[in-house]
Amino acid sequence: MGMGTLVVGVLLWSVIHFFPALAVGSRQALIARLGNGPYRGLFALSIVVSLVCIVLGWRSTTPVDVYAPSPALRPVTLVLVYFALVLFVSARLPTDIKRVIRHPQLTGVLTWAIAHLLSNGDSRSLVLFGGLGLWAIVEIIVISGREGAWRKPEPVGAMRSALPVLIGAIAWVVLAFAHPWIAGVPVLVRN
Repeated sequence: MGMGTLVVGVLLWSVIHFFPALAVGSRQALIARLGNGPYRGLFALSIVVSLVCIVLGWRSTTPVDVYAPSPALRPVTLVLVYFALVLFVSARLPTDIKRVIRHPQLTGVLTWAIAHLLSNGDSRSLVLFGGLGLWAIVEIIVISGREGAWRKPEPVGAMRSALPVLIGAIAWVVLAFAHPWIAGVPVLVRN
């Protein structure tokens, strides 16, 4: 295990997600052969395998410094992660954010990746956050190309648009406290 497992996890994650976007005909043929439920189960299982590889690879890789991030960027990272969470939640709820950002979930992943690269200059961070950020960019391009012209959703109003902001704040607090157990690195306090 180690860096190779982390690389495999990021690549597997990317390939699994590119499949429905790039191989629409193959996806439909697979659904016709397996059925929608089993296809979704296989897709979910593949995602879980990629995440297990990412977590095991991350935890078993000794980080090697590639560049030294400025400690002054830590607050920027914390704010960007909050915005990433708001965008991620916005993808699942009716919100006017979708009138401004075509792909809020993928834009959230990219924002999360950039935020982490601002505060982490080691080899495993470059693979994980750089890899997933690059995947998000390519996925946005591919999906936008497949879908064609962007048709903005109808406005839903400020009250409904505020819900992702609130949920994002709650998720940020939970993740900030859970981060030492998730990634092995404290977010709020450093010794």
